[in-house]
Amino acid sequence: MEALGVLLLFLAYFLGALPVGYWLAKRLSGVDPLLASTYNLGLESALKKLGAKALFAAFAADFLKGYLAVYLISGFGPPWTFAAATLAYLGHLYPFAFLAPRMPLRARGAGVLFGVLAGLSVGGLGTLYALVPLAAALIVYAATGYATLAALTLALTLALVASFLPLDPFSKALSWVLFLLALWRYKENLGRILEGTEPRLGEPLPLPDEKTVVCAFMIHPLTLADFWQSPRFRWLRPLVERGLIPQTWIERLAERFRPMKVGEIRGVKTADGREIRCYLISAPLLPHQIVEKPELAVRRAIQGARLAKELGATVFGLGAFWSVVGEKGKKVQEAVPEIEVTNGGALTAGTVRAAIPRILERFEKEGKNPKETTAAVVGATGVVAFGIARQIAPLFGRIILIARDPERLEKIARSLKKNLARKGAGTEVVATTDYAWLQQADLIFTATSDPEPVIRPEHVKEGAWIYDEGVPPDVDPAVKKIPGVRVIPGGVVRLPGEARSTLDLHFGGPDLVPACLAETMILAAEEAFKRKSLGGETKSENIQYFVQEAERLGFEILD
Repeated sequence: MEALGVLLLFLAYFLGALPVGYWLAKRLSGVDPLLASTYNLGLESALKKLGAKALFAAFAADFLKGYLAVYLISGFGPPWTFAAATLAYLGHLYPFAFLAPRMPLRARGAGVLFGVLAGLSVGGLGTLYALVPLAAALIVYAATGYATLAALTLALTLALVASFLPLDPFSKALSWVLFLLALWRYKENLGRILEGTEPRLGEPLPLPDEKTVVCAFMIHPLTLADFWQSPRFRWLRPLVERGLIPQTWIERLAERFRPMKVGEIRGVKTADGREIRCYLISAPLLPHQIVEKPELAVRRAIQGARLAKELGATVFGLGAFWSVVGEKGKKVQEAVPEIEVTNGGALTAGTVRAAIPRILERFEKEGKNPKETTAAVVGATGVVAFGIARQIAPLFGRIILIARDPERLEKIARSLKKNLARKGAGTEVVATTDYAWLQQADLIFTATSDPEPVIRPEHVKEGAWIYDEGVPPDVDPAVKKIPGVRVIPGGVVRLPGEARSTLDLHFGGPDLVPACLAETMILAAEEAFKRKSLGGETKSENIQYFVQEAERLGFEILD
């Protein structure tokens, strides 16, 4: 008898693992449910993309496999039935690889939860008591409009009811395991509810249409304080500040999180009347973690691209330190060819080109002659910084190139000197790894990928101007206290329309974003995918294209 019970438990897991709902939905709708899952878009969105027939069939199939898994073992009574219910749901969440080759399906299993509840009503819980979780779930859904909360209410109420019934301790414990599994699988939806980005019943759907373009952009916390922007992590803040949880624990926890949708940019209206919606995706790695663990960073960026595709985005932008992982996005694009990937380098370089003449004009109005002054470029071996050096070098009497890699720096310096010789410019070029040379510079341009500030008060003289293109900023905040020093943030673009971000992106306002994010939006709006920025090279014609398109669509480049 017990051998038969064990066999039925294996069968319960196998039934749960069968992705019959996925198969039915795909066959009946002709749409891959991965691109219309309630995990990503909400119940109404899935209904719109799949159709009522396909969605109902998928739900019914999930319900049936949950019900059968418990019903077949109902003659054994508790705790067998509760074990079957838990294993069926576990199988649905984590199916065998040969049954779900396109892992991860990331199914939530609301239909399975309803099915196992129905099975438990004849398998030890009782029909009357089974109606309590069902009624509670329907009331919560009607009151809040969130299918996520309804499903979790069902699992929670089932565990509470089981706890107060005369059941064996193992059955009661399994009812709470079932709830905890549901809570874990719905954690992303709960996070989006807290952040205000999960659509309620009846709210506008986060789907692209004739007048709406959808893109996604990957961000990361610049400092530990950025973790607390998200309500899903905010409860940890007092524990860290009081020393109850070390920062290293938070960092280790962050390494285990897959990319998640943490915010949106809404209200972007182009000059020709189109709307651009941008999903903000994050794997919460700090800058030093991205630099120190490149394999993990590439893996997370690839996962972020896949999530962006599932959310309906056509373009996936890599921001800040994500822009340099995987050979500056090339490995990400190769791994996820279904979506266009950009590191945003073209418009970033374009903002610099546009800003430099205006900065130099104001610089000269202050009575300073560039030919008699010294300029410096920090991070000179980078694409953006070297572009700055080539642009400004002929205009100054001396230019100081600073970078960490002496061999690459020497090559850059030789290339710049040859370029100056061809132009007949007599600019003196100094290449060094010593930041003390910055004390001689009147105008400093910086664009590094360093996770910490590299320009500190001891490096800067009074009255110097600093154009900071770094993200996070290359200039230590204390530098601004030096008399006469002017720090100009670079690569900032004002979005058209009544744009607002649900997160603080640290660029000075809800409608101010980095140029790489603006490039992502323009690329999605114009579908000029051949212009995307990938790898270390940025073509001049692409830089010019994005600058022109930004102006035409209403994006404003700031300096």
